[in-house]
Amino acid sequence: MSAGRLLSLLLLLQSRGRMPARGIADELGVSVRTAYRDLARLQAAGVPVLAEPGRAGGYQLLDGYRTRLTGMSEGEARALVFAGLPGPAADLGLAAEVTAARLKLLTALPARLRDEAARTAAVFHLDAPGWYREPEQTPYLPLFVDAVLTRRAVDVRYRRWRAPQEVHRRLRPYGLVLKSGIWYLVAAAESRIATYRAAQVLDAVVSDERFDRPQGFDLGAYWTSYLDDFQTRRYTGTATIRLSPRGRRRLPDNLPPEVVRAVDSTATAVGGDGWVEAVIPTESTDHACGELLRLGIDVEVVAPAELRQAMAATVGVLARAYGLH
Repeated sequence: MSAGRLLSLLLLLQSRGRMPARGIADELGVSVRTAYRDLARLQAAGVPVLAEPGRAGGYQLLDGYRTRLTGMSEGEARALVFAGLPGPAADLGLAAEVTAARLKLLTALPARLRDEAARTAAVFHLDAPGWYREPEQTPYLPLFVDAVLTRRAVDVRYRRWRAPQEVHRRLRPYGLVLKSGIWYLVAAAESRIATYRAAQVLDAVVSDERFDRPQGFDLGAYWTSYLDDFQTRRYTGTATIRLSPRGRRRLPDNLPPEVVRAVDSTATAVGGDGWVEAVIPTESTDHACGELLRLGIDVEVVAPAELRQAMAATVGVLARAYGLH
């Protein structure tokens, strides 16, 4: 049995008032049977927990009873920044601490402000991952949290996109970033700072090495600079395309925002049927071909010749597959 869970139960009853056993169990992440046992233990410890039978009944503290055990632990203080982000907090292994910290804060508030906080929490919800993909598995996130806060190096086996695909690195973690539901570790490796996708870490072990983060290092500023550099490295070429009116409407749902902005800024009318011609950034011939094919007959590649030929070759293969040639 967790003494911390009993404290959380006590603070929950103090901040919420009467609650059914099912509601208590859901809030604390335990079974209803465990909730009943914890309530009985609180009563045995002298806490005046009253049981009210009936459909509208539940458990509550005796009127006027309040505990002063609202001091936060180190882990709860760490988790406070994630108090409104239950999903990311769970990823980082801080779900229990976030719940406890939130309850302690609510308990310290006057009743009027507690009610206002509850109303606000009921109408806002954060769901960080993007559509059309499963959340990534990141089992080593709690380990990285500890390494970042204690400034200890981590030995990892990491899978990357270029050969050799599996590499071993000693990383000195500077921080964690959540981008569109994907966790990234910012860390120093050898002589430079780099970014690692947490889901690509195959193994991780905290080492005995201690390190100091560079004075003045700003995680937010680093991430902004990294994104700017990523965009520069990502788009290495351009293509001239023609789009139908329907193709232009479908563009935001099928291609990245950078391509949409390029079309908006460079589009010129061709003919009188609403088609436009525009110049867009491209990563590579293969990548651009795959993305533009999403628009089907609503797009035509004008240049470069290599991309136009790749589109034609792909369409030819499709035609043969469907018995059209």
